[in-house]
Amino acid sequence: MPVINLYTLQTETRISRSEDVGTAHEALVLNGYVGTSPDSPSLAVSISTLELYRRIRLRKASFSVEAFAKVICDMYQWPYRRRYRTALSGAFDMYLSILRGVDVQVKEALGRNTDRWRARYSCPPCGYEVCSELTPFFKLLTLHQLNDEPALVYRRLMVFDGNNSLSRMTAFGDRKVADTRTFASDYFLDAGYVDKFADEVRSTRDSDDADISTADVGPISSCTDSWKAAAADAKKRSWGIFEETGIFASACRHGLIIYIIDMLRSGELFKYPLATVSKALDVLGGRLLVAYDIGCKLSGTIRHSSLASRFVSSGSRMCVDAFHGYAHEYSCQDAFHPTGITGAGLDDFGVMERIFSCSNEVAPVTRHASAYNRRLFIDVFFTQWDQDRYLNLGNYLYRSYKRAVNILADENVALAHAKSSLQVSDEDLRTWRAEQTHYLRSVGEEAEYDIHAVAYVEALQKLRDSRAASSAFLNTDPLDISAFTSRKAYEDATSRTAKLETARRVKEERDAIVTEEVNALEVKLGIRKRWEPSNPEYIAAAAYLNNRKYHQALNNLQRLVVLRLLELHKQNVGRSGQHIAKSLQTRCKAIQNAIKTYNTAAHAIGKPALDWSKVSNYSFLEEFTLLRESRDDIRAKRWTQPVIRELMKQSLRVERAKEEVVRLNVEVRRLHTFIVDEKKQFTQVLADLERKHDPVHGAVLEFCRRRRRVNARLMERLEDVFALEGFSGSREPGVSANNDAIVLTHDPILSTELRTEETSGEVDKATNDDKDGDDDEGSEADDERLEEVGVLVDYYTNLQGE
Repeated sequence: MPVINLYTLQTETRISRSEDVGTAHEALVLNGYVGTSPDSPSLAVSISTLELYRRIRLRKASFSVEAFAKVICDMYQWPYRRRYRTALSGAFDMYLSILRGVDVQVKEALGRNTDRWRARYSCPPCGYEVCSELTPFFKLLTLHQLNDEPALVYRRLMVFDGNNSLSRMTAFGDRKVADTRTFASDYFLDAGYVDKFADEVRSTRDSDDADISTADVGPISSCTDSWKAAAADAKKRSWGIFEETGIFASACRHGLIIYIIDMLRSGELFKYPLATVSKALDVLGGRLLVAYDIGCKLSGTIRHSSLASRFVSSGSRMCVDAFHGYAHEYSCQDAFHPTGITGAGLDDFGVMERIFSCSNEVAPVTRHASAYNRRLFIDVFFTQWDQDRYLNLGNYLYRSYKRAVNILADENVALAHAKSSLQVSDEDLRTWRAEQTHYLRSVGEEAEYDIHAVAYVEALQKLRDSRAASSAFLNTDPLDISAFTSRKAYEDATSRTAKLETARRVKEERDAIVTEEVNALEVKLGIRKRWEPSNPEYIAAAAYLNNRKYHQALNNLQRLVVLRLLELHKQNVGRSGQHIAKSLQTRCKAIQNAIKTYNTAAHAIGKPALDWSKVSNYSFLEEFTLLRESRDDIRAKRWTQPVIRELMKQSLRVERAKEEVVRLNVEVRRLHTFIVDEKKQFTQVLADLERKHDPVHGAVLEFCRRRRRVNARLMERLEDVFALEGFSGSREPGVSANNDAIVLTHDPILSTELRTEETSGEVDKATNDDKDGDDDEGSEADDERLEEVGVLVDYYTNLQGE
């Protein structure tokens, strides 16, 4: 048989085939080869060669079959031909199918073959809830009664987002795809399930789906009008050349994937996050804190959907990730930024950006693949991604714990000193935060007045304008044909008369409507004689109307400027002397328009006009002198002072650090318990398979061997967490409180053996150079810069690029 084997560079080999072997493919596999075609293969590729390519693809997803085929040709000193690429692709496809079949049997042997297991327990710190003791009596109790972990405001923190890189071209013309197979994976949500939410929130414009850019979701949505995810529907339909335009993925805060949805011929429609939230509530349970780049808008969408009662009653809520949150209006940040959300801890919820920056490498091999192969390649990538994230859990917990205790050790002392010197109490800070929130939600609201009187005067003014238009037509002299010297002059005069007639007819129709409105208001107000412009009541109402327009313009301008100044302060650029930050350009345009409206209203009541160049350079609230003219002058409020605002920010950071320590104590114990339970499960399962002479024993043994080495590495990192100064959690594992996870009786001797034997025997200490967190996700200092500097710099750069 002609063969390809990179390790031996053989060109042919003899394949032994006994009488009990059914097909040629079976004989090839038993001899270490895979055929390149389904029937009567004329060429075979060694399993070792295919495994090498698979491993390369796992680490470099963009490495295509064609590239590897050229490498093989170079090694064999053959001129490249396309048939080598086709042959290799067929063999690799079959090899992956074999591995998937083996993987299914391994999961079944370990009891991990349910459709919920991966989403719930692949990340032990998120889902492996534990207790101190488990007896037959306690098994009858409910989960929340059995669980002795510290109370967490939110059981799980998760984030989701859409990405357009992993798209696939649609078939053109009459071309048909030969590969009609359907790829099944517990990563992907079924399209039928997702489409159930297509009609949940109808667009205010004409759209078949609930589009993120147009759904009516309440007042907190203006900050997303220029957002990429909130782009116009017309832009999203430009993806018509793709069958799948990308993926909508969700992950836990540790970076392990929860679910993936194919975006089909569309951008980010609301049905994708709604379907993800629904599935998460079903599988993961309640009390979820979910981050999304426009979580403020999605929160309103959920309130208008069938998920509303279930989402609220579960104790779940939406937020905006820190990376995108700083680009939202400050009123939105006050409500949705994780810094201000109790229970969010120190997480920046930016894991999806890091996931997509890596998964984008899969794009070159999915663009022209079949639907089956596209999903296969995505599944292979994220399977390896999750394995890497599991290995990195120890580093994540160590780095996060170290960061949290450092904040408490340093900033807590500074906060106490600042509160003492400024004579500020914790109650003062809570009161001021409440006052700020109330102000941001109510600023710009109109004070109560007799709205009916104003509406009546406005109706009278409309009626007068309508009648003036009719008078203009009636006062037009009839055309004297003999007075025109040319045909063009006559046509121009006729056109002017026709326009006046049209205007009169339109005004007459409006006149009837306005007259009916005036009559209704007169009945409502008890007016027996219609007001004239000389009446005192009319004069008073008209004066208030002008002042009302002025105050409305002033309040709107005040709201926009205050939001901008608070944002600049949040971004620490208030004293820099710069003009408006790039990320605020859109809202500064809104301020310019608001100033024009204000100047028009100010001119009507004799107020001086405002110069835009002065407003654009304001840096703090006390510089905005217009606040003296508004109803709510907040300059005297202590919470507007820069030093107090900085104190409030520091206080929130300390609060989040305390929450982070509590959550990390829970997560460390969960991971510890999972490793102990998994160790015992592996021993029991392997012994049982060996006793039964089950052929899957070898595959399970290989899986367990790899996993034990990873767990040994994790236990070593947990020991580092236990040794941290300031660690306040439990150093002993608990007992699983889950019904369908690895439920095993706690064995303290096993725990001790695991922590001594594995950490010393299976891990080479000399390779542990990343002990201080210098791993593939970056150091602690990198995390600080990402949160405080990189967020803004990257966003500004992207904005300029757009």
